[in-house]
Amino acid sequence: MNNVEKVLMAPQGPKFSKLIQGYWRLEAWEMNAQARLSFLKAHVEMGITTVDHAAIYGGGHCETLFGEALKLDPVMRDNIEIVSKFGINGIATGAGEKRVSHYDSSKQAILESTDNSLRRLGVEQLDTLLVHRPDFLMDADQVTDAFTHLKQSGKVKHFGVSNFTASQFDLLQSRLDQPLVTNQIEINPMHFDVLENGVCDQLQQYRVRPMAWSCLAGGNIFNEQTDQAKRLRETLIDLVQELGANSIEQVIFAWVLKHPSNPVALIGSGKIERVTEMVGALALQMNTEQWYRVWVASKGVGVP
Repeated sequence: MNNVEKVLMAPQGPKFSKLIQGYWRLEAWEMNAQARLSFLKAHVEMGITTVDHAAIYGGGHCETLFGEALKLDPVMRDNIEIVSKFGINGIATGAGEKRVSHYDSSKQAILESTDNSLRRLGVEQLDTLLVHRPDFLMDADQVTDAFTHLKQSGKVKHFGVSNFTASQFDLLQSRLDQPLVTNQIEINPMHFDVLENGVCDQLQQYRVRPMAWSCLAGGNIFNEQTDQAKRLRETLIDLVQELGANSIEQVIFAWVLKHPSNPVALIGSGKIERVTEMVGALALQMNTEQWYRVWVASKGVGVP
């Protein structure tokens, strides 16, 4: 049953499902190809049609594993929106060489990374390609040249960024003829940077929806024994009762989705039961005072 609606990500942009299935941990799920396909079909049936990948995930292996599953039923490609990312080069060692992880947003690197992602995924086109991390050596003109080539060749429909500041977003947008369609950013009750440094303000101004990653703070909300985490858990438990939620996780997703920048939220679990649980967050009606109670619990102080 389709419970998750599709939303427009930006003016002239694509439509994504309001919840997005992240595949950055696919390598650890220990599924065979048929199980991966069944998982994909199950969340698509719920309406979660957008999938998130990156060239760096599993050193590229996560895209390969997804592509193997998709090959079993190629028609599924028509039912999903594929997002991938480029730009992070992992540590590599060679004879007599020492290297560090680094970013590379040169035209050649973008084109090569995109071709590799398409090959691993077994598809001819990405729905959206994102710059994974801000590159301190980013030449906006080279990125634009690469994007233009990928668009004209039919390899990518739309483009966006990830983890960009407002000024970095504006720099790249200033060179492009088409709008950047998202900024994939960390939003959770332990991480307020993008709510305070102008990133979400800018996205709201441009009517561009963020893709919210790490909504559960990597599990820190549940596992940490800091004063902040303890205060958050107490408040979230209270809100579970008030909102009629099934879990703290649902309340957190409702908190993220309430922000007026209108985020879409990434799910990282490979368990379909957990994915189903997150869909239930869409039905929760959190009011303004409840949202700020989470903010106050995290900060440990009242609003100014």
